[in-house]
Amino acid sequence: MEKVEVLILRNLLYNEEYLRKVIPFIKAEYFEDLHQKVLFEEMLKFVEEYNTASTKEVLCIEVEKRNDINDTSFQEITKLISYLEDVPTDYEWLVNTTEKWCRDRAIYLALMESISLADGKNEKKDRDAIPGILSDALAVSFDSNVGHDYLLDYEARYESYHRKEDKIEFDLEYFNKITKGGLPNKTLNIALAGTGVGKSLFMCHVASSALLSGKNVLYITLEMAEEKIAERIDANLLNVPIQEITELPKLMFENKVTKLTEKTQGTLIIKEYPTASAHAGHFRALLNELALKKSFRPDIIFIDYLNICASSRYRGNSTVNSYSYIKSIAEELRGLAVEANVPIVSATQTTRSGYGSSDVDLTDTSESFGLPATADLMFALISTEELEQLGQIMVKQLKNRYNDPTIFKRFIVGIDRAKMRLYDCEQTAQEDIIDSGQEEEYNNEESKPKKTFEGFKF
Repeated sequence: MEKVEVLILRNLLYNEEYLRKVIPFIKAEYFEDLHQKVLFEEMLKFVEEYNTASTKEVLCIEVEKRNDINDTSFQEITKLISYLEDVPTDYEWLVNTTEKWCRDRAIYLALMESISLADGKNEKKDRDAIPGILSDALAVSFDSNVGHDYLLDYEARYESYHRKEDKIEFDLEYFNKITKGGLPNKTLNIALAGTGVGKSLFMCHVASSALLSGKNVLYITLEMAEEKIAERIDANLLNVPIQEITELPKLMFENKVTKLTEKTQGTLIIKEYPTASAHAGHFRALLNELALKKSFRPDIIFIDYLNICASSRYRGNSTVNSYSYIKSIAEELRGLAVEANVPIVSATQTTRSGYGSSDVDLTDTSESFGLPATADLMFALISTEELEQLGQIMVKQLKNRYNDPTIFKRFIVGIDRAKMRLYDCEQTAQEDIIDSGQEEEYNNEESKPKKTFEGFKF
C-alpha cells in the first residue's frame, strides 16, 4: 500500500490545484523519512522561486547540487523521483487526507517537543510554552476561504442575510433591540461609566444571564479578587442581597448552588490578574490552558476592565502617550475576540468632566478617543440622584455597528444594587427618555417587558 507521504509528493508534482491548496500548510519536518523530506524541500523551494510545480528532471538536478546528502541517499532519492507517476486521485479525498496527515504529524511533533520541555532539555523555551505548542498543533487546518467574490458568491451572500446569526442574547429587552438580538461573535463591546456607577455590576449581570442561558463564560478581573466577583454573581443568581451572603447557612448555600447547577449546562470561570499586569497574550494563553486542562471554550469573555489591562506592544514604563496605549489594548482585545470567535465585553472610565454628569458623550472617554474607534458597540451608563432614588440607570448609545444608534438612543433599565441585578422597566419608565417616534406600543399585559428574574425561584 502506498504511503500517504508518497501520495502527497506525487500530487505536488502533477496536480496544480492540489499544490496551490496544500503547499502553505505542509512543513518539511512533517516528513519522517530523510529522502522524502529532501524531495519536499526542493519542491517547495522551486514553487517559492518560480510560482509553479517542479518536474522530475529539475528535482534530480537540484538534489544533485546538495552537499548535505551522500551518494547512497542520492540514489534513494532519485529512485523515489522515478517512482512518482501521474495517477489521478479524487481531489476532495486527497485534500482531506493531507489535512489529517498534517494535523497528526503536527500533534506528534508537538508532543515530542513538550516532553523535551517538561524534562528541561530545551534551553530556549520553558514549560510555560507547552500549552501554546499543543494548541497550535491542534489548530492545524486548511483554510479554504480565500475571500468573497462579490459577483460569483451572491447566493451565499443572500443566504447569509436570511440566516440567523449566532449571538449571545441579553435578558434585557432594550439591549436586545439595539443589538438586533444580542452580541455577535468577533466583537468588542464597551460600557462607559464613572466610578461606582455600575460597570462591574453590568458585566456581572450579563455574565450571570449568559451562564443561566447555558453559555460558557470566562470572566477576567484585573480590579477585584476572584472571590469578590463570585460574591456579586452569587447575589445575582442566588437571589440574596450581597450584604447577606456571608450570613447564609452552609447547607442553604449549597442547596441554592445545587439548584442553580441543575438549571444550566454552562460553566463560569473567573480568573484574576494583578492590575496592569496582563495583556491579550496572557488571555490567549489562558484560553489555551483552559481548553487543554478543562476542555473549556468560552462563548463570551468579560474583561474587568480595559483601562487597567496591559498592552503587549508597549512596556508598562513606556513613555508612549495614553491615546496610543489604550487604543493598542482595545485593538489587541478585539483581535482576541476574532481569534477566539466570541464577543468580548469590557468597560472604561469616564473623564473627570463625565463623572457624575447627567449626560455622557464619546468625548468623555477616559484617556483615549482611540477606544471608541475600535469598539463595535459602546454605550454609557449614567446615574443621577433622581435615577438612583427610582432604582434606575440610564443607558445612552455612543457607537453601534449593529444597528442605527439613533434608534433607542437613550433608555432606562432598573437596577438592584443589593442583588447585583439589572432588569427591564415597565414601558412608562421609557416614555420621557426614548426619542420621539420610537416608542413601542404594548397592547396587552403579555407583551409588556417583565422584570428579568420574576418567578425565578430556588
